[in-house]
Amino acid sequence: MEQAGKIIFYEDKNFQGRYYECSSDSPELSSHFSRCNSIHVEGGTWVIYERPQHMGYQYVLVRGEYPTYQSWNGFSDTIRSCRLVSYPSSRYRIRIYERPDFSGQMIELNEDLPNLQDRWRYRDIHSAHAHDGIWVFYESPNYKGRQYLLEKGEYRRHSEWGALQPSVGSIRRVMDS
Repeated sequence: MEQAGKIIFYEDKNFQGRYYECSSDSPELSSHFSRCNSIHVEGGTWVIYERPQHMGYQYVLVRGEYPTYQSWNGFSDTIRSCRLVSYPSSRYRIRIYERPDFSGQMIELNEDLPNLQDRWRYRDIHSAHAHDGIWVFYESPNYKGRQYLLEKGEYRRHSEWGALQPSVGSIRRVMDS
């Protein structure tokens, strides 16, 4: 049974000040609040974006409380759009490749990897094929830095998941919490 999604954006830290409740995709949030310093996710998994129309830096948030923008690895208090991510089946499988277009060395993963270099000798991933599940690539180890959401599908080059560079330090599955 799919769980209803709900996210609450607060203008001030620690869930203070004006707030806006959202339960569906929203390509433009600036008419509801000017800044976002804390978030409470009551249900679902959300991707929030620093620019309108689901553009710019993205952050994947699961159910929980985020009292400051630093708690979701944010670079600022600017959030301009959001999207509810639907859950896949309980299976997770992704293949990552050393080169673009699924060439070069490949490894298949089905679990979280806090430090990619523990299992992969390369610092870069140039292409990926998400067979099952939804995944997040993090720019740095231990789930830090810029985040990139990969839903089921093929990504022939790093730009297709929104990255300017192919650097990936850690990988995590998006799971219902």
